Amino acid sequence: MHYADYKTVLSSKNGMNLYRGCTHGCIYCDSRSACYCMEHDFEDVEVKRNAPKILEEQLKRKRNPCMIGTGAMCDPYLHLEEELQITRQCLSLIERYGFGVSVLTKSDRIMRDMDILKAINRKTKCVVQITMTTYDEDLCRKIEPNVSTTYERFRVLEAMKEARIPTVVWLCPILPFINDTEENLKGLLDYCVRSGVRGIICFGFGMTLRQGDREYFYAALDRLFPGTKQKYIKQFGDSYVCDSPNIVRLTEILREVCGRHGIIYDRDEVFEYLQHFETKSRQSSLFDQPKK
Repeated sequence: MHYADYKTVLSSKNGMNLYRGCTHGCIYCDSRSACYCMEHDFEDVEVKRNAPKILEEQLKRKRNPCMIGTGAMCDPYLHLEEELQITRQCLSLIERYGFGVSVLTKSDRIMRDMDILKAINRKTKCVVQITMTTYDEDLCRKIEPNVSTTYERFRVLEAMKEARIPTVVWLCPILPFINDTEENLKGLLDYCVRSGVRGIICFGFGMTLRQGDREYFYAALDRLFPGTKQKYIKQFGDSYVCDSPNIVRLTEILREVCGRHGIIYDRDEVFEYLQHFETKSRQSSLFDQPKK
């Protein structure tokens, strides 16, 4: 861990990443890619120590409240967050100034901040987004070794449902030859149905690989799934997009289950919802109707 000061924390689209790097250890993480020009080891997390101060200044300058997103490039609930509480400080500011928030995480540490999430959701809109890739718990611990298991994330979704906080699941990546099975997908979708998620974001069924990420992923395959790297090289070569051979069938299952249970899976529609600021008196979106 090391500290750095920043001049801004919000992007032009009102997203914020409070850390750079990660300690979750997910074998497929795109954020490792060389194109992001990280000048330190990925696990040597850079902490934006002045993030709360800069965020408050930026929120004060905004003429109208909007949705603030976090978690796109770096999970806001890393192990460091337990001690540093930078995410919690920023959520408190978002609540104080009347903004909405959309949080993307793989960690059940988000439960610590349930009080603030509820407070935001009472005023405006709070959406909790959870990434889920692997139904099998033992396989999950291999692929995503240092973060909450899929079942633990499912329990987060259940808690948000109980608190009437809307949820969205990121169903990605699905790794070819590893977790791209009908059994895996049906297990994940069962969790989504049972916890009443409003939407699912799925970028097809497969993964992406580029310099930096590819080398780390292939080393993990050699260690955890001997022989699988050779399948990737033969099937995909140096392609950026690596689609599962089962993509057609998996897509059919996703559409059928979502259609039957009223879960939105059109990406544009889900992203529009995530970015649309609403006050409670004006909310009428399908996403905000209680699930039975």
